[in-house]
Amino acid sequence: MLISGFLVSLVVAVLLCWHAVKTGRDSFWLWIILMFQPIGGAVYFFLNVVPDIFGGTTAQKVSRAARETLDPNREYREAKLAHAETPTVRNQSRLAHAAAHLGHYAEAEALYAAAAQGVHADDPALLLGRAKALLELGRAAEALTTLEKLGEDAAHGRTPPAALAMARAYDALGRTDEADRAFQWASERMPGFEALARYAAFMAHAGRKDEARDVVRELDQRMTKLKGQFRKEAQTWRDLAASALR
Repeated sequence: MLISGFLVSLVVAVLLCWHAVKTGRDSFWLWIILMFQPIGGAVYFFLNVVPDIFGGTTAQKVSRAARETLDPNREYREAKLAHAETPTVRNQSRLAHAAAHLGHYAEAEALYAAAAQGVHADDPALLLGRAKALLELGRAAEALTTLEKLGEDAAHGRTPPAALAMARAYDALGRTDEADRAFQWASERMPGFEALARYAAFMAHAGRKDEARDVVRELDQRMTKLKGQFRKEAQTWRDLAASALR
């Protein structure tokens, strides 16, 4: 019985390793499968094989989030390699996004600025990415200038994420009334927790703590419906709002 169980486990591990190599997964998955069998094999199966089979958006998001937890620098490494091999605007933008995700805002800002040249000077994704990096670097005036240029594109530049970035720039520059309107507009239209949480923090800092507490209570109620990685991300934003009330 023990021998047959071992053989089954070995065959499964070999098949999973074959799948990892065939689909171009990182080599660290081979170590996880072989060194931590059967748990390693189960982790690989649910994070890689299941999404390949079903291909659903939710499954892909969960799989991507789990891979980021196991290897948070993976996308940055791959993006940097792709950019080094083929320094296109697309690869430059991908590397900038990955750098910003890791908190490398100075690198991200420089990459976005370099990419937004020539025919790409008005690219909405590049402008918004650069503005958000500038905000994280404390360069709100430059961020606002970039966002105003983005806003000239009525079709692609006036979106909830752009409005949220604009609100943050106004807030940092002391333009409170404009920040309030932009925060409210973004929080009413942007999915997820970020816009509403940032609006609550803004209200708390402006002395409107009762309103901010109401928003935190709303976030708490919404969080009860979330699970796993989605709840973890929501908790981060909820905590940002709650910390402004202390």
